Amino acid sequence: MDYAIAKHFRREQEKAIASYQPTSSVYIEQKIGVKAHIQRAMPLFLTLRDNDGDGFATAILPPGGQNDPNFKIIIVGRGNRGPYVGHGEAIEVLGKHYGMTLKREDCYPYNR
Repeated sequence: MDYAIAKHFRREQEKAIASYQPTSSVYIEQKIGVKAHIQRAMPLFLTLRDNDGDGFATAILPPGGQNDPNFKIIIVGRGNRGPYVGHGEAIEVLGKHYGMTLKREDCYPYNR
């Protein structure tokens, strides 16, 4: 979708991997549970799609979709443009699904 979300994903994935603490000291068992930990620790990266399956916005929500006042939610459209024009209703529905208010002034990081 021609935006910089991939760098955010890689950064968050690296943080989650670095925060993993093995539950076993046996070398061959140290990676058991790492995938589940990454899924719990990483923010949610969600792409909103139209009826044809084409993405029109990507949202980065707190890990587990749980409201976290210290987490900076990001929602961007194609080319880092604002997704709220034309897709505000879909973003509102996403927010309701996760019990969050996803206002443009809070979630869209660019002042264009």
